[in-house]
Amino acid sequence: MKKLLFLIQIIAVAILYSSTSYASGGHGNGKGHGHHKHHHAPIERHYYHEEIHHYPAPQTRYAPEPPRHYDQRSTEGLVGGALGSALGYEIGKGDPVASGLGAAAGSYIGNGIGGSRR
Repeated sequence: MKKLLFLIQIIAVAILYSSTSYASGGHGNGKGHGHHKHHHAPIERHYYHEEIHHYPAPQTRYAPEPPRHYDQRSTEGLVGGALGSALGYEIGKGDPVASGLGAAAGSYIGNGIGGSRR
């Protein structure tokens, strides 16, 4: 109950203070009496004619095409990799390193065979 009364007092003070603090509209000494008339001096503005420059359109330059390379992989390399992996797995008794080495060797040999036919 004490907290509720304290909260009501805080809110009442905030409401009363906010209404008096903004009575002047942000002008003058804060008492809020009368209206203020603002006298503004006319501002001289000088506008200069900007010259328009016409530049030629830039030339379009295209990058040269990259050299074309054919894919050096072959079906023989894929089959050699699969057979080499299976053979390495069997010889290495399930060792994944032996299987990987077998796949690399089989792929190398298969691509060599496929490359000699072209």
